[in-house]
Amino acid sequence: MASAIEAPAGTTAEGPTSHTQNQGTGRRIGFLSDLQIAWLLRPVDPDRVGTDGKGFAHMEAWDIRRHLIRIFGFGGHDTDLLESTLIAETSIPNHQKKDRNGKPYGQPFEAWTVVYRVAVRLSVKVDGIELGHWHGIATGDATNQPSRADAHDLALKTADSQALKRAATNLGDQFGLSLYNKGRLTAVVQSSLPYWKAPKEAEFKDDKVEAEPDVAAARRETADAPSEPADPAPQEASSGSREPDRAAAAVQGPSQHLAKLLSQTTDCWKNALVLQQIKADGEEHRVLDEEFIRKDGARTTLRTVLDGRITELRSAAEQQRSAA
Repeated sequence: MASAIEAPAGTTAEGPTSHTQNQGTGRRIGFLSDLQIAWLLRPVDPDRVGTDGKGFAHMEAWDIRRHLIRIFGFGGHDTDLLESTLIAETSIPNHQKKDRNGKPYGQPFEAWTVVYRVAVRLSVKVDGIELGHWHGIATGDATNQPSRADAHDLALKTADSQALKRAATNLGDQFGLSLYNKGRLTAVVQSSLPYWKAPKEAEFKDDKVEAEPDVAAARRETADAPSEPADPAPQEASSGSREPDRAAAAVQGPSQHLAKLLSQTTDCWKNALVLQQIKADGEEHRVLDEEFIRKDGARTTLRTVLDGRITELRSAAEQQRSAA
């Protein structure tokens, strides 16, 4: 539960001071700026969203941490460890990995499985004054690890990261709140009545977010079979599955929302999960069957483009899994 603390009377004077960071129009000490509010109300960037081992929409803990720093500044948030409990520790002697057909491979080893529960408190500060704090709790496991120490390390870090992410969702869509809405990227907060001034847009485009190296390695190590292949590169295919031309779409004048989804489709051309989410967004806003003209003069729809590309990606991934 959030617990807001009011700023002392002497610290709420209007206007910038020489010792206060992020001062702007209407900015008061201990209050979020227009720029911070504008960023918090934006929908999450599709490139920040991936999938976990179960196929669910997923954001990386390191990306959550960097956005806490970006929005609230260095020293603008605290994380306190409230609980760290070992729930289980087991081992299997002479364990062997198995491929997708259930055939053992590799040398036998003692496999350690560890489970931790962690609770954290995330506090956000503005000018040293606490804006609020929220709790998050999660369990994390490490399965069939060859090292006992690595099993404890991975399980504890996983639980800690998950707990932080759950606490951070109280800060809205930039921290994954919209993903609880069936994994969708469309903002669910959209506006907040206490902040009545028109927000200022802050443009920032990140590259695709990848897993931390040690976490990615551990996921590959604990999988029952070889890791999932990387997203295949886009191929020249039928006109229905080619990457849409953003400039051509703009020239032909699609609706504003269609133009936005075409831009997202181009940016996320290799990510089938995000393309599915874009399709759901287009269905919701009734623009999937709105026609636009490509640069080559062909007339098509977003539904045709997305269906063709999603089929391509799934087929290529299936072929690579079969070959493995």
